[in-house]
Amino acid sequence: MDPIIILQAGVASGTVLLFAALGEVLAERSGVLNLGVEGMMLIGAMSAFSVTIATGNPWIGVLVAMFVAGLLSQIHAFIVITLQADQVVSGLALTLVGAGISLVLGEGLSKAGTVSLMPNFSIPLLSQIPILGPILFTRQSVLVYIGYLLTPLAWYYINHTRPGLHLRAVGEYPAAADALGINVFRMRYMYVFVGGMLAGLGGATISLAVAPGWFSELTTGGQGWIAVGLVIFAQWDPIRAALGSYAFGALRRLILDIQAPLTLFGMDNPFYYNPYWGFFLQMLPYAFTVIVLVIGSREAIRKRLGAPAALGEPYIRGERGK
Repeated sequence: MDPIIILQAGVASGTVLLFAALGEVLAERSGVLNLGVEGMMLIGAMSAFSVTIATGNPWIGVLVAMFVAGLLSQIHAFIVITLQADQVVSGLALTLVGAGISLVLGEGLSKAGTVSLMPNFSIPLLSQIPILGPILFTRQSVLVYIGYLLTPLAWYYINHTRPGLHLRAVGEYPAAADALGINVFRMRYMYVFVGGMLAGLGGATISLAVAPGWFSELTTGGQGWIAVGLVIFAQWDPIRAALGSYAFGALRRLILDIQAPLTLFGMDNPFYYNPYWGFFLQMLPYAFTVIVLVIGSREAIRKRLGAPAALGEPYIRGERGK
């Protein structure tokens, strides 16, 4: 069990969570809670895979995946922003809709044959850095490198630009933002769409980079829910979301290696032959997510963690307060 390999694989698989978590950070910063990340990731994975098979170009597959997932997110946006329905219920419904559409349209894709994948390459000089070089810059997918760039850009955008200030104002005090001439409804629609696009990019990363050549209802494996939990864990900060994503990716790879008989324990180890041991290890990331979501659902704790003040609250123009 080589720690370098585990961390390298963790960065690759963690990129899936990174894109989804960054998208959710932007949506929630605008005041909209979207629990439909899993469904958007599934439809993104399906779209990327099927379009790449049809065109032979994975870049087109990625772009289509982002656009389709973004369109799907607008169903949620219309329900919770225009119709002012409950955001939790709408998000859960969006997951079911996305999963249903992707499985119906993606039937038989797992037997469709090989597809062109996103390129992997090493970055000269950076890949020679001791320890960090082999982990971060050696034989990684181009999508991983895009994740490296997107994280600081998202952080800078949110904290140090005027549009980022508008985003934070809409999520904290939408009435005050509206009074200053900021279109709250348009801003929320836009960031829900961007969040959907990034969730679709996360799904495309699975089918074209991390677990290529395969699509089924198990493609995302609950990673959308982990991404939602990571947003709370990261306190709505892109940098922390990135660190948490890579840590979860490394944990998932470590669990696989722990269960491998020849790489760690040996064929005669009783833990390997006990199926409940493997189930317990695989459960850990999701148990953590459930705990984080339960904690984050309590308003007092959410305020202490730094959640946007208007998160989950519909904005009604003319109402006093938020």
